[in-house]
Amino acid sequence: MTTQTLSRLLRMLPVTAMIAATTMLAGCLGDEESWRGKDISGLMPELAFELTGTSGDTVTADDTNGEIRMVFFGFTSCPDVCPATLQKLSRAVKDMPDELQDDTRIVFVSVDPQRDTPERIRSYVDFFSERAIGVTGEEKALRELSKRYRTTFGYDDPDAEGNYNVSHSGAVYVFDRNGNARLLFRPDMSVEDIRTDLVTLAEES
Repeated sequence: MTTQTLSRLLRMLPVTAMIAATTMLAGCLGDEESWRGKDISGLMPELAFELTGTSGDTVTADDTNGEIRMVFFGFTSCPDVCPATLQKLSRAVKDMPDELQDDTRIVFVSVDPQRDTPERIRSYVDFFSERAIGVTGEEKALRELSKRYRTTFGYDDPDAEGNYNVSHSGAVYVFDRNGNARLLFRPDMSVEDIRTDLVTLAEES
């Protein structure tokens, strides 16, 4: 199979199938890297966003250039997936060598702008890690960003008290220092596996 034929095949597949195909093909092509997460190199666009940070100012991907960035879509009222994921990412960063921790950033993207004010997001991410930042924006901008990375989110009908749940992916998108999409961390990954991949990425340059 030629490289050109392989590229056309990958572009035709849904992202989940692309990730699975890439994992299998890596062994066939003799890929020297051995990642714990899913290798998505070349399958997604580079990191780019323009949203509102916890200070109320505009935050872009360029503000964290030179760092390993883990992007996670969620909301502060999330009862399970979000706190469990942020705790796991935080522990993984803390377990890295001290000199590499400052090269790593957790980017929490709230997809619930109606309830998640910048102040609320700041309190939320600060609880988990000093290496975490939180951003949000208008729903349209959040939709565009989630579509860019081939995921989505939705709002359930509110209950009698106005509370509602937000459905979203539990995956974490990992970008290298140059903003290239590199890995997808699954919810079932261990802290040690996440730490191992982060160290490898941080030591690349």
